[in-house]
Amino acid sequence: MAEHQAVTDTETNEGTAAPGPCGAAEGHGTCFDVENALTRVFSLLGKRWTGLLLGVLTSNGPAYFSELRRAIPGISERMLSDRLTELADAGLVVREVDEGPPLRVSYRLTEGGAALKPALTELALWANQYLPEHALKGRC
Repeated sequence: MAEHQAVTDTETNEGTAAPGPCGAAEGHGTCFDVENALTRVFSLLGKRWTGLLLGVLTSNGPAYFSELRRAIPGISERMLSDRLTELADAGLVVREVDEGPPLRVSYRLTEGGAALKPALTELALWANQYLPEHALKGRC
């Protein structure tokens, strides 16, 4: 036998083990269930621009659409609109129409959105300590 030859399941077990929920034989390999709450959080907050939008609204308070667009360089109007709609649907942001003239739309955090402030603050502190700026590969 070669010095670093792999030993297969069939060499160590009689018969074959039934596959587990991750497709691996029970007791072999590693399978972790991601907590349902984290899956929900990152399916929303893990999207590009969402965290920045929440950061701007958390730091600056209510803002008009045009102010949000200026505060986040690189975001298109369509993407900004889509992300704000998703945040409103999730109950984190409220859309308010100022009749004008001119007609203006502003956005503010709900109680649930404002409750993210400590988490966002901790993420910023973590990034300052553990995520080097060069890890962004040219992005600002």
